[in-house]
Amino acid sequence: MKKYFLYLAALVSVSITSCRKIETDGEPIIVTVPDGGGGGGTVGKTVTLTGYITRDTTLLAVNNNIISGIVYVNAGVTLTVEAGATVKGAFAGTNTSALVVNRGGKLVAKGTSERPIIFTSASPTPTSGDWAGIMLLGKASINSSNGGVSGLYIPEGGLAINNAARDGYAGSGDALVPTPINDDSSGILQYVRIDYAGYAFLPNQEVNSLTMACVGSRTVIDHVQVSYAKDDAFEWFGGTVNCKYLIAYKTQDDDFDTDNGYSGSVQFGLIIRDSSIADVSRSEAFESDNDGQGSILTPKTRAVFCNVSAFGPLATPENIGNSNYLGAAVQIRRNSTISIFNSSFIGWSTGILIDATTGTPTDLNITAGTLQLSGIVLISCKTPVAYAASSGAPTGATSATISTWFSSNTKNRIISQTTTQNTYTRPFDYVSSDFAPFGNSAVVIPSATNTHFDDPILVARPFIKKVDFIGGVAPSGPDANWFKGWTRFGF
Repeated sequence: MKKYFLYLAALVSVSITSCRKIETDGEPIIVTVPDGGGGGGTVGKTVTLTGYITRDTTLLAVNNNIISGIVYVNAGVTLTVEAGATVKGAFAGTNTSALVVNRGGKLVAKGTSERPIIFTSASPTPTSGDWAGIMLLGKASINSSNGGVSGLYIPEGGLAINNAARDGYAGSGDALVPTPINDDSSGILQYVRIDYAGYAFLPNQEVNSLTMACVGSRTVIDHVQVSYAKDDAFEWFGGTVNCKYLIAYKTQDDDFDTDNGYSGSVQFGLIIRDSSIADVSRSEAFESDNDGQGSILTPKTRAVFCNVSAFGPLATPENIGNSNYLGAAVQIRRNSTISIFNSSFIGWSTGILIDATTGTPTDLNITAGTLQLSGIVLISCKTPVAYAASSGAPTGATSATISTWFSSNTKNRIISQTTTQNTYTRPFDYVSSDFAPFGNSAVVIPSATNTHFDDPILVARPFIKKVDFIGGVAPSGPDANWFKGWTRFGF
C-alpha cells in the first residue's frame, strides 16, 4: 500500500454574518491507494478541495481533481495545477463550486498546447451554468467603493464574506491593502479551458466563467478558452492585467465585458456565437461601461483591444437567431473610453452601438479623442453603426453623425455580402470550424503600407505587437494556428 499526504479541508462549519456555512482547514488526511491500482499506478485517486486552501497545493494531472463548494485560495498561498490536469466543479445544491483566488493568493495553471488544463463540470451530462467559475481578485485600482472605502470592490456573485480576511473582496483601501498595487500578480493562466461555468448563487448574480477584479499587470493570462458560459465569458472589473489569445465559444451573455476602470490591453481574441444561445439581458460580443451609472469616476475604463474576430449569430443575412440578442457586436456605453483596433465583426444585426443613454454621454469621449475605433471591418452587419442618444444631456449626435465619424477613418470598412466565404474559411461550420482568413481577403494588411498600429493610443501600449492582419487570426505564419490543438470546438 502507498500513502499520499493530501492537505484537504476538514469539514468544520463556522458561522458568519451572512449565515452561509463555510469550512476551515484541518490536519493532513492520509489517503491510501492500492499498489498498481488503476492499471499500474495511482491513476484515479480523487482529490477534493473544499473551504480554504491555506498552504501551497498542487493538483496533479494523474488525479481526479474536484472543487466542492466555494473554495478560497488564501493570501500568501499558491494553488498550482499541473499541465494536462482536469479540475471538475461540483454541480449539485450546496456543493455547487467556485474557485476564488483572494487578494495575495495565486492560481498557477500553466498548461501547454499539447497538455492544456481543463476546468469543467463534474456532471456526467454537463450543461451551461453547472458550476460558478474562477474569480481572480487582485489589488490593482478600480473606480468603485464599498462601505465608504474608495477602491474596495465586491464582485457580483455573492461570494464575498465580511470577515477579517475579507474573503471575496478585491481592490484596496482597507487595512489589508491600504493602497492600490497596479503591478500585483494573481498568478498564471496559460493554455487553459473553462467549460460550463456561470452558476448564480444569488438571483441575477451569476458568476462569470473568468472574473478578473482588480487584477494587476504582473498576472499572466494567455491562451484561455471559455465555452458555454452561462453569464459572461470574460469580465474585467478595474485592474491593469494584460491578456492575449482569448477565445469565447457559445457564450450565453457577453463575451468580453469591461467595467469600473479596467485599463489593460488585450490582443488576439476569437468570439464564436451560437445563434440559438442568448441571455434575457441581451447578448453582445463587447459590452463596456465606466461604471453602472456612467459617472466620471476615475480611473476610467480605457482598455485597449486589438485583433479580435467576432463571429455573430447571423451566418446569413436571413438568419434571425435567438430573440434575446441585443444585435450589437459592440456596445460602448455609460461613459466608457474603451478603444478597439484592427478587429472584425461578422454576422451581427448591428456592428457598433455607441450608447449615451446613461450618465455622461459616451460620445463625448469620441470628441475628446479617448475612445477610438480604428481598423474595424464590419462584414454582413445589417446596421453597421448605430447611436442611442442621451435624453437628459443630449449632445446633438445622431446615428448619422456617428456613422460619419466611423466611416471617415479610412482604416474602417463596411462590407455587405451574403456569405463570408471570400473572407474566412469555415467560420459558421459548427462541426468543423476554421476561423482563418483567406490570404487575399479584406482583413489582410499589406506590409509595406501598414499604418494600422500608428495610432497614439496603440503606440502607448507596448504589450500590443504589430501584425499584418485585422482580426484574431492570421492567414499564415505564427498567428495562424494559435487557436488549434489545445482548444475544443464542435461540441
